[in-house]
Amino acid sequence: MSALPVIDISSLLTSGRGSPAGRNATAREIATACRDSGFFYVTGHGVPSALVERLDAAGRRFFALPHEQKMEIAMARGGRAWRGFFPVGAELTSGRPDLKEGVYFGAELPDDDGRVRAGVPLHGRNLFPRQVPELGPAVLEYMTTLTGVAQSVMRGIALGLDLDEDYFAAGYTADPTILFRMFHYPPTPADADDWGVGEHTDYGLLTLLAQDRYGGLQVHTRDGWIDAPPLPGTFVCNIGDMLDKLTGGHYRSTPHRVRNVSGHDRLSYPFFFDPSWTAEVPPLPIRRDLPATAGRPRWDGKDLRAFTGTYGDYLLSKVAGVFPQLREDVL
Repeated sequence: MSALPVIDISSLLTSGRGSPAGRNATAREIATACRDSGFFYVTGHGVPSALVERLDAAGRRFFALPHEQKMEIAMARGGRAWRGFFPVGAELTSGRPDLKEGVYFGAELPDDDGRVRAGVPLHGRNLFPRQVPELGPAVLEYMTTLTGVAQSVMRGIALGLDLDEDYFAAGYTADPTILFRMFHYPPTPADADDWGVGEHTDYGLLTLLAQDRYGGLQVHTRDGWIDAPPLPGTFVCNIGDMLDKLTGGHYRSTPHRVRNVSGHDRLSYPFFFDPSWTAEVPPLPIRRDLPATAGRPRWDGKDLRAFTGTYGDYLLSKVAGVFPQLREDVL
């Protein structure tokens, strides 16, 4: 069970046959969740369970490799594309090392892509381990499939804001920034002060999270910190900083954190669906009388509405903060 709502998005799928009334009803559920907690579960998403199982099996094989073999695809080898493996403690949240290891992936781009040739950071080829040949195909298929799910959720978000349902797909996410991570959280003693990942918000529009059966995700709602346990067949969905900014705070990007006290190794698979790299994010053309949702001040003291520039500018500033050494080497 979870205190967060579970929303069936089948009526919003491109391939679905949902009636306008059904789509609008789902959109209202999403709008309520975005205002109340910024987090909800999605079901009816159409993602084959076999694909998630393939991805999870390949991910477990990778994280079980010896350290030196995992380091064959270390992020330093990914160059400006900022892809590859990082060991436990190498990623920071608010300046503090996280108790997790992981792999960064993104949209697969060939060397002759104009953005790659121009040296745009976070664009390029992925690094896949030779020891787990099935991982690459699973990751690429998963990113393609989750892109469709994210577009469907954004369709509901648009309707909930009284916009055309394809408002985002025709603009901000016509060429979305796609990022995907695989994280392994070693078990942490219940009385330890270490976090798998400390309090933070996500940077873009949406995150879709697949997590294994071991919990650990916590969400800060108006009632305080609550657990977001794994529910079979669902993805955890949460909104990010850019949707907060686009709605003028009507939808708030919600702080969350992870501590794995299950006594088992925990794996999770967050998929980030973000605006186009070159998109600027001024307020949406929605009713100006929509109130900003009440909430405690951000842990980092930032005012999202004060940010100007492209989403690429914002993303670089955030990602560079979690890998200081890589920032010096690449940017």
